[in-house]
Parts: sequence; structure tokens; C-alpha cells
Amino acid sequence: MHLQDLKHHTESASLFIESWHIEPGQHWGIFSTHSHAASLLVRIFSGELTPEQGRIHDLPQSVACISLHEQQRLLDLELDKDETDFSDSIDYGTTVEALVLEAGCSADELEPLLAKTDLLRLRQRGFRQLSTGETRRVMLARALAAKPALLVLDEPYAGLDVQHRQALSQLLDELSQRMQLLIVTSREDELPSFISHVALFDEKQLSQVLSREAWLSHPVMAQMKALSEQKSDAMLALLQAHQAAHDYPNPLVSMRDVKVEYVGARIFSGVTWQIEQGQHWQVRGPNGCGKSTLLGLVLGDHPQCYSNDVTVLGMKRGSGETIWDVKKHIGVVSSALHLQYRVGCPALDVLLSGFYDSIGLYQQPSKREVQLAREWLALLEMAAFEKVSFRELDYGQQRLLLIGRALIKQPALLILDEPYQGLDYLNRKLVYQALNRIASAKISQLLYVTHHEEDALDAIEHFVDFVADPDGGYGVKIYATA
Repeated sequence: MHLQDLKHHTESASLFIESWHIEPGQHWGIFSTHSHAASLLVRIFSGELTPEQGRIHDLPQSVACISLHEQQRLLDLELDKDETDFSDSIDYGTTVEALVLEAGCSADELEPLLAKTDLLRLRQRGFRQLSTGETRRVMLARALAAKPALLVLDEPYAGLDVQHRQALSQLLDELSQRMQLLIVTSREDELPSFISHVALFDEKQLSQVLSREAWLSHPVMAQMKALSEQKSDAMLALLQAHQAAHDYPNPLVSMRDVKVEYVGARIFSGVTWQIEQGQHWQVRGPNGCGKSTLLGLVLGDHPQCYSNDVTVLGMKRGSGETIWDVKKHIGVVSSALHLQYRVGCPALDVLLSGFYDSIGLYQQPSKREVQLAREWLALLEMAAFEKVSFRELDYGQQRLLLIGRALIKQPALLILDEPYQGLDYLNRKLVYQALNRIASAKISQLLYVTHHEEDALDAIEHFVDFVADPDGGYGVKIYATA
């Protein structure tokens, strides 16, 4: 396969590849330090985009792609088919089993494929009922159902817990024996051992092709880490320049003997927990255990928050408060919010919507708010995209804007559910370091979810761990290390 004079440009990203040979039997890692060029390449491989110039010679006839962008596209299709308003029950979307079958899997192949991707117990679950990690496994099963000769995986480990990352590594080892793999990642430790070569992209183009050995000693990581530290200092300075004193009740959050259950299934029970003034918390546990559900109880987005004893910022759920009374003091970044943010408003308005907790902007912002939003755009190196539609941005750029949207109002509580998904190496390190500084400076209190041990924040000393019960649900273990 040979990519020659390949060029494509969108409002928010550019890609240029002068010449790149991918020989049969080679497996490549694709690494973008600070760009979205690789994401454009994945969309070209998938057939979604036709390059403006150049071509890919000898591209295999059967190509499958897995990416956060494709995942979002599938959810959009599912939302468009939602028939909840026309039926007596909630439409949770196409079942896992049906989604895999429609991707080309035969009835005989279904059972082994669901077992291989750990989806057997979820086969009758609707797509919109799945956690982020479970959804990623569905995308993998659909890609494998197509029996590709070339499998392109963009951030394949995103959203997976430790157990499923290990299982995916084993599966990729097996797949490498019978198909060619291209793996895009922003994490240096996520290149499997069978990767023989690495393609390094800078802001716009393929800059280097390296052997695996040359890549492991490359200085670019240290350079990007130093740059991210400088940028996180600038972010902290911007936050502190606009910091205002607030008086919030103690505790910020209180739950007593909370449980969440659906017909025939208990998610978790017996949760008694408080977030007191000055505390930062991390929530840990496997995919599907209820981490996002717990966060939904705090936010008021989960309907069972009203059938439980939950108090947030001094307001007891069900006591007459509106969801907006609470949300105006909370900032949130999550895959759920990202998928819900389906509006086409410009990038500047996305940041401004953080002041009003809206999806899109429907109020007239003040001059001060507009000026501050422009300062954030400049800090995030997105000033050139001020008028570009959110929907036209790359997934990673969208996620970076949503992080800025959560931070811009300096909330009492900052809820971060896998915040780094889709970010390139530089911006992942930037956000990580900035969050540590925000927590240490007590600008906001953090409620944080990540599956990666390397993303643990030094400033967090309190933990909620979900622990499996013998009857199939989950309980929690709550403790502090300090």
C-alpha cells in the first residue's frame, strides 16, 4: 500500500502525506503529538472522506475502522431512530446483537464474536444503555464482523477498564496474525509489541517514519511534556485572574443509603457518602459498574436521584429545587455530554454556554464573558476556529472545547468522567497538569473518573471504589489515603 501526495483540508484540520509505503506484514503505530491530521487519515481510510489530492494505491478492498468519531456517528443514527415519543416505553436503541449482525456477522458467527469481545451478557441491551467502554467493544465487534484485511483503530483503548484493555491487547495480538493493523494512539504505552513501525505526524503532515526501536528513544515526548507544563501554567494564571470568592455549604454532596436498580437488575446499593469542603475524589471501577450513574445522581441527570436521599450544594433532591439551581455551580466533562452536544453552534458559543449550562447558546452573553471566552480560545490554540461549527471540529477539538466550557465559570464542583478521550498527546498532558494545579489551588473541587493509573492526580486523596457483590450488583468502598 502506498500513500502518495495525499492532501486534505477541513475548517479545523489539515493533512499532507508526500509519500508513505506500508508493506504487507507490517503493523504501524500512528502518533500525533499535537494535531488532528491522523483523525482525518482514519476518516479517509474509512471512506467517509475523499482526499482533495493524491490517492492510496493498493488499498485493500476490505477496510474497517474503529474510532470515537465513528462511535459518535452511530449514536447520532440511533438518536435519529428514537421512537420513545411514539411508544409507551423508553426506546434504548438497537440491541447489541442486532448491531453486530447488521455489520455483516452471520448467525453462526455471532456467538463466538460476542464472546471474543465480552458482549454475551449485553447482547439484548440497547445501544444507548451501554457505558462508554461497552460501546467501544460493540464498535470492535462490528468492525470484526466485516472480516477486514486492514483494521484501523483510532484510540482503541479509550474508555476501557484495566481488564478489558488487557483482553484487547491479547485479541489484537491474535488479529495481527491474519490481518494488517494500523493503530492511532496518543499514549506511548499503548503500542502493542507487534507494532513494527511508527508514523509520526506534526501539526499538518506526516513528518517521520520510524522503526519501533527508533521511536522508543525519540525525544518528542519530553519536548511535548515541557510545552504542556508551560501551557498549564498559563491556564492556571487565567483561572486565578478571574477567580471569585464563593461560600458553598459543607458538605457539597451527601448521599444516604442510595441505590439504583432497574426491572430485574440492581446496579448498586448501600452508598452512603459525603464530599466535604476541600476534598477531591476519584471514582474507580470496571466498565458498567455504575460510575457514570453515580455522577448522574449528583448532577440530577438520573431520574432515580429523586427516589433517593441525595443533597447537593445544600439542596435536597425533590425538595422543589430545579436542576439548574444545582448545575450552575457544577462543571462537567463526560462522554455522555459530548454525545448530547449535537448542536452546530460556533466554537466561541460552546465556551460561552458554560456560563449558562446549556447545550448551545440561547442567551446574550456579557462583554466580559465574550472577552473571557476569547482568552480561553487563544489559550487552547483555537482562536482561528472561533466561528467554526462545533460539529465541523475534530472529536479531540470538541473535547478540548468542552473542557474549557466546564472550567470557564470556575464551578464549586468539577465532574470529570474520562475527560482525556480524543485528546492528542500535548493536550492530554496539558489538561492533566492543569487539573492537578486546579485541585492543589482549590479553585474547584474535583470528582474524577479515569481507568488509567498514569492519570491519577496527586491532589486526589479520597476514593470511591465499586466492588462486585455475589448477587451480581455492586457496592462501594469509600476511603482516604491521607
